[in-house]
This record gives sequence, C-alpha cells and structure tokens, in this order.
Amino acid sequence: MNLLDGKVAVVTGAGRGLGRAHALALAAEGASVLVNDVDGPSAGAVAKEIEGAGGAAVANGTDLATMAGARSVVEAAVAAFGTVDVLVNNAGVSVRQPLDQLDEATLDLHLAVHLKATVATTQVAFPAMAAGGGGRIVNTVSGAGLRAEHAGTTAYACAKAAVYAATLVAAAEGKPHGIRVNAVSPLAITPMSAAFFGDTTLEQRDALAPERASDVVVFLASDLAGDLTGRILRIEGGHLSEAGMAWSGGATADRWTPDVLAARIDEVLLP
Repeated sequence: MNLLDGKVAVVTGAGRGLGRAHALALAAEGASVLVNDVDGPSAGAVAKEIEGAGGAAVANGTDLATMAGARSVVEAAVAAFGTVDVLVNNAGVSVRQPLDQLDEATLDLHLAVHLKATVATTQVAFPAMAAGGGGRIVNTVSGAGLRAEHAGTTAYACAKAAVYAATLVAAAEGKPHGIRVNAVSPLAITPMSAAFFGDTTLEQRDALAPERASDVVVFLASDLAGDLTGRILRIEGGHLSEAGMAWSGGATADRWTPDVLAARIDEVLLP
C-alpha cells in the first residue's frame, strides 16, 4: 500500500538518524523526497539510497540556522517537484551546558535550528499546501522539553518547548486551509542521542530504533490521519501516547492571599 503516491515531502536533518529513517519511510510509501541536511554528503547518500530503491529524491545541504536558509529548503522542493505536500521538521542540535555556563551562542544555535527553522519552513509551506488543497506538517519535540528535568539541557529543552507551542499555533492557523500540523516526541537511539543512553543491548536498540518513530510520521503524513491536528504523539518503542503540558484541576478562593495559598497550596498543584 503506497500511502503517499504522488506526494512531495521535505525532511530536514535527514542525513542520518531519525531524519534518514523518515525520508526512507516516506519514499517507500511513494513520496518524492527532498532530503535536507547541513552535512551535504550525508543528504546525498540518503537521496541516492532512495533513488536506488526506485524512488525520487533530491539532496539539499542548506544550513537551517537562518530563517532565509530554512525557507529556501521548501522553495527548493517546489522548484524540483512542483509543490510540497508533506513537511517533516526533524533537524536538531543538542549541546549540554550547565545553566551557569550556558553561553549566548549555544542558546542562539538551539533556538535557530529547532524553532526558527520550524517556523520558517512552515511559513513557506503554508501557501504551497493551501494552493494544493491542504497538506501535512510533522514537527519534532522532545520529552526534554515537555518534562524539562535533565541537568545541562536548558538550551535544548527551551527550544523544543517552543516547537511544541509553534505546532499548536500552526495547527490552529492551518486548519481552515486543510493543513494538519502535528508533532512527534520520539525516544530513539540515534547518533545524536547515543551518549544519553550510554551502553545499550541489541534488544534495546531494536526497541528504540528510529524506524519505529518513522511509522508514526508516515501515518501523520498520510490521509489515514484524517483531520488529526494539533496533537503531540510520544513514541517510546512499542508504547505510544499523547503528550502535552498539563494543568491541574485547581481550586477557587475569594482571593489568593499568601496565608490562604499557604494553607491550600496542595489543592492547586498537580499530583
């Protein structure tokens, strides 16, 4: 079953890891794929792999750290294939720095590659998708942004949390135009995440293989997802859930003076 016959997909950060798996999976379902990665040779290798399997692909080595660069990636897909139907924002960086050592360049890099690139590619994809009657956008968030509790990840967690918000806003703006915007939060062992996992067994590597996340990306990119939009799907091996930022049930008072709050704080907080 070729779920994406005749569709054009853009995958950023597709030279290795999750992005490579996404590009190959989309191509296997019939999509023509623009394979973007700042490591141009890696992007070229993935494009050749797709072509070798009988698919259509072009490689793109543009750096997404500027909005102009990110926009040009979608424009390149339109120039090569005539339109864009699917956009997978996967490109990312991860540099650990304790908060007291975090420098501006590192913070800017994370915000640029994760947030600015996602916003800029979406900006360009929207009119092309709307003109074609709709489209599918799949962004990439992280448990590190939704449950920001790992030391040394301020830049990464903040950037990923921002992509979460950008996904929900884009879903609201895209809905009238038939554009569905969702995100995945994949727990996977990749070249970028390998250090986080440390030593792993063959069984663990299989359970957290990037291809498992790509199955979900293909679903969200296809008509099987229907009108699903504004959703964040957390993928942890064989376990799939919807993720979000929770609010407690809360409580009501005439006025939350410090003494009232001190007496009733447990009613306000999440369990």
